[in-house]
Amino acid sequence: MEAENEKSPGRFLGVRLRRGGQVYFFPDEGLAARPGDHVLVDTEQGRALGTVDSVLPAGVSLPPGDDGNALPGVLSGIAAAEDIARDAENSILASEAAAFCKSCIKRRNLDMKLVDVDVLHNRSKIIFYFTAPSRIDFRELVKDLVHNYRTRIELRQIGVRHETQMVGALGNCGMVCCCHRYLRKFAPVTIRMAKEQNLFLNPVKLSGMCGRLLCCLSFEQENYEEFNRRCPKPGKKYATATGLMKILRVNMLSRSIAALSEEGEEKEFSLEDWENMKPQRAEGSDAAPPRRTDGRRNGAGDADGFSENGGAAGHDKATGRMRANTKPWDADTDATGNAGDTARARGHETH
Repeated sequence: MEAENEKSPGRFLGVRLRRGGQVYFFPDEGLAARPGDHVLVDTEQGRALGTVDSVLPAGVSLPPGDDGNALPGVLSGIAAAEDIARDAENSILASEAAAFCKSCIKRRNLDMKLVDVDVLHNRSKIIFYFTAPSRIDFRELVKDLVHNYRTRIELRQIGVRHETQMVGALGNCGMVCCCHRYLRKFAPVTIRMAKEQNLFLNPVKLSGMCGRLLCCLSFEQENYEEFNRRCPKPGKKYATATGLMKILRVNMLSRSIAALSEEGEEKEFSLEDWENMKPQRAEGSDAAPPRRTDGRRNGAGDADGFSENGGAAGHDKATGRMRANTKPWDADTDATGNAGDTARARGHETH
């Protein structure tokens, strides 16, 4: 009875193709493999040996993203003792090939970094993964590798994100990087996501181990976009069933809205309660400032050299040009007025 359940076509086998790598879920196909067993997988590159990490019984749904379309290959059977012995020899060969390749890179003074070496199960090809700041002429390096190993050699350049995905690292949260654990594809991540999530624009905190923006910024972006569409805008005034309200702040995690009433009392509402109050934008809240009648533009300096909003303005005697207003601090800066991190996050240099 147990054997019949193990051969159920609804089972899935979670297989790792490399130590510490991602788990891919293959249909069982009647192999009746158990966790810890070695299986053979036919990939586009050739045959590879993997290890069964887990087994999903029939009727259990696959993890998100594992719909079978991103599988690296097809299970071909249980690995024999000879296959396991050859895999151990290939691991030793990969370590030796990595050391030899690094020595050749240093001898030829190539601006590239070797990340990993993959030896196919039948040794028909050896793949060298590397990173480089630009395109590299590695033709002489390939000749050295072919002369030493007498097999097909492939040098594949990858990006810094894929380097972290292959090698693995600990993220700022203390967990293993998401790209190494389960991410199959990299979603586009922009600094706008950090702004919409009300995060401090600090490059150190927003960057992952690869130096790029954190992949996890896109995980909850859909929730923030949905919340921002429904909630009012901070700083705006709304006419509600209980009177005029000015929005002070919104909180996506608690899905709450803090507003200031006409009596000067701060009140907090849930998003559902706020929508039930049927708020409407107050008339005149977005009205443009009145035009000046003295011939000068709004914000131009007065006779004392300062504009009405408190910023320095006036003519520069050295250049004869109008100086721009200088606000106490930019809208993107934090409460201390320090805009250094914001400027760096935008890619500008601060002085």
